[in-house]
Amino acid sequence: MNEVIETLTAVDKSEVLLEALPWLQEFEGATVVLKYGGHAMTDNALKAAFAKDVTFMRQVGLKPVVVHGGGPQINAMLNRLGIDSEFKAGLRVTTPEVMDVVRMVLTGVVQREIVSLINASQPYAVGLSGEDATFLTAEVHKPVIDGSSVDVGLVGDVVDVDPGAVQDLLDAGRIPVISSVAPSADGQILNVNADTAAAAIAGALNARKLVMLTDVEGVLRNWPDRSSLIPRMSLAEVGELLPTMSEGMIPKLEACLYAIKHGVQEAHIVDGRKPHAVLLEIFTDTGVGTRIDTHPEPGPNVHQGWQS
Repeated sequence: MNEVIETLTAVDKSEVLLEALPWLQEFEGATVVLKYGGHAMTDNALKAAFAKDVTFMRQVGLKPVVVHGGGPQINAMLNRLGIDSEFKAGLRVTTPEVMDVVRMVLTGVVQREIVSLINASQPYAVGLSGEDATFLTAEVHKPVIDGSSVDVGLVGDVVDVDPGAVQDLLDAGRIPVISSVAPSADGQILNVNADTAAAAIAGALNARKLVMLTDVEGVLRNWPDRSSLIPRMSLAEVGELLPTMSEGMIPKLEACLYAIKHGVQEAHIVDGRKPHAVLLEIFTDTGVGTRIDTHPEPGPNVHQGWQS
């Protein structure tokens, strides 16, 4: 990416800034929830680029909130400790022993790295989890397979969000970095899917955008045909295509639908393997992923690349 920038002329660079200007004006002061995951969390160059993106957003007047998981890091620690991983219905079976590792890795390792990377530029980031000020409350999730509920242990769904602690940090100019663990009403700590946690938090904060980083270009109409990328989707189209989507994309689309139905104006699914994908999606005319919103037709402030 740096090599590309170095080839730009001064005029090229000024045009990039001018293209970003209307988006900077439109989103000034807006809360944007970023669900951080996938390959972007395991590649050092991509981790550094993401941290710079988040810092840039804060510097130009947006209010970013980072929500993260850490599946690869959890797997690595479980393997290191000799603890077997089991999955049912695509969910990690979370025994008390596994939950101890999940909690330790998410809040003690992954979160600290994200906070440190952001704070290397400016001291904005503050780490917290759903346990802090009990701003998230979850209940045990039991998926249904072939008509019967399946016990996956200490896995939870967010059922309540008290955004006060996060809003206080935003009002103080901080960048909250949130681990996806949360207590139940009786105090049991649960492993919560980061996609659904990000959607619930975005809705509770009345965020302008929810941006989800993943390991594909966006929503593909005909998986795995990359040329079938859908740049822009309405809620109706999401509902129509949802049953045909890949197993990994379904929870992300469901999270986007939840967020929009709870007040978020736009949700984006972008390729986290692409450096600075967040900035490219938000601050350029063409975008780089899939945008989902309630607008039936492109308006004057919709990316040109999304117009039919």
